[in-house]
Amino acid sequence: MSDTTERPEFDLEVDATGLKCPLPILRAKKALTQLQSGQVLKVITTDPHAVRDFQAFSKQTGNGLLAQIHGEGTVTHFMSRR
Repeated sequence: MSDTTERPEFDLEVDATGLKCPLPILRAKKALTQLQSGQVLKVITTDPHAVRDFQAFSKQTGNGLLAQIHGEGTVTHFMSRR
């Protein structure tokens, strides 16, 4: 996992801005079911707890956390479907 400005290619995007825990994770979980193994999900969040939430979610589910990119008031998470 990296915190660089290199943005992975993605197959599906979820805008979870303005949502508080656990909603960004629930939206990501639902979106991941629409993807094939190896495809990438992009999730944009504003909840400050989302960074740790997505790290824990990745470990618990086995889905890869490719990057977490911090922007102005947002964090963009890139996950690959296991």
